[in-house]
Amino acid sequence: MSGRLGILISGRGSNFLAIADSIAAGRLDAEIAVVISNRSEAAGIEAARARGLNSVTLPSLGMDREVYDLQLIEELQRNKVDLVCLAGFMRLLSGHFLRAYAGRVLNIHPSLLPAFPGLDAQHQAIEYGAKISGCTVHFADDGIDSGPIILQAAVPVRDDDTADSLSARILKEEHRIYGEAIALVLSGEYRVEGRRVLWRTL
Repeated sequence: MSGRLGILISGRGSNFLAIADSIAAGRLDAEIAVVISNRSEAAGIEAARARGLNSVTLPSLGMDREVYDLQLIEELQRNKVDLVCLAGFMRLLSGHFLRAYAGRVLNIHPSLLPAFPGLDAQHQAIEYGAKISGCTVHFADDGIDSGPIILQAAVPVRDDDTADSLSARILKEEHRIYGEAIALVLSGEYRVEGRRVLWRTL
């Protein structure tokens, strides 16, 4: 797979910026073809513009999911995107979108899946009394944070942690492993068997 990335964001875009930094530093052999935000006020889209990256705002408020996803697909295809990276994109993707980019949509989640899917994962981990949390990069499917796992990183939960302090430490690991996961997928040196992502180099 070649390395033209389409990055979808809804907020500050810290994972997008980490990906962009990895590319700029030569750690990731890829190109950001387009950054798309579903919120015009997202700080991440301003950051993308400041870096001179191709940036598009497609507001989603009040739109039917299928109708919106058709717009997304059209924009991604216009920019010849190979791999879609969800980076804090706060919308569920339709089956139509996932079929159009089957096996080519990555997501990052702030827990060690399958533990604590969905929103407020860090708060969930603390409330549950988990001793270890972390983050997961996975292929997106039609469930909630349920696709096959590509990479994970563990982060200890401290006795004095709040959701904010745990989130900050997990975020550092998110920034590290997302670029690594993208590189692994772009290499094509893997296969998916059921829920397992198996690397040919292992």
